[in-house]
Amino acid sequence: MSLLDNVLAWYSAHMNYASITAFMAVESSFIPFPSEVVIPPAVYVAGEAESALCATGVYPVDVALIVLFGTLGAMIGAIINYGLAVWLGRPIVYRFADSKVGKLCLLSSEKVKKAEDYFLKHGKVSTFVGRFIPGIRQLISIPAGLSRMHFGWFLLYTFLGAFVWNCILALLGYVAHGQMDLIKQYSHELSIAILALVGVVILYFVVKHIIKKVRTN
Repeated sequence: MSLLDNVLAWYSAHMNYASITAFMAVESSFIPFPSEVVIPPAVYVAGEAESALCATGVYPVDVALIVLFGTLGAMIGAIINYGLAVWLGRPIVYRFADSKVGKLCLLSSEKVKKAEDYFLKHGKVSTFVGRFIPGIRQLISIPAGLSRMHFGWFLLYTFLGAFVWNCILALLGYVAHGQMDLIKQYSHELSIAILALVGVVILYFVVKHIIKKVRTN
């Protein structure tokens, strides 16, 4: 069994709100770990009466708790990335990404630069939108820290992005009944759909602002 298989086996045997928070913190940090194997299985297991996730006995409430604890974990991991970026600075972050330890975490200076370029191009809203993009999701907090983005805005956008993403994963867990192949397939497609929706909303407000400006002139 691979390391991931061993970790997943442990998680399956110790699935509770604390382990959800811990694994989502890992997923949101620079350590590679897929959120698709954390939230959807938990939502499926929450429907079992003997499960530790069946906290209230009311399934929708228990699912809401899973989403909230998952979001809390994502916030913790993102804050760790942000804090390390602020503390270490750009040269050390890039050197770490290319180090042996960084490569074990599947990092590289190219990946960090890709996340930083995305952040610089799209600004603070990228900490929200980036939560839906594979390869950017785990790293978007690093350029936010390198740029010393206002911590309050960082927390707000990160919370909103993580919350929406976890809601998507929870929905997938309910619909797919814990089947990982379906979850992986549709999580990618839903990510694209969410990004398209965000793009439409942003375009709407931009056009509205332009029309208002033209009318006032």
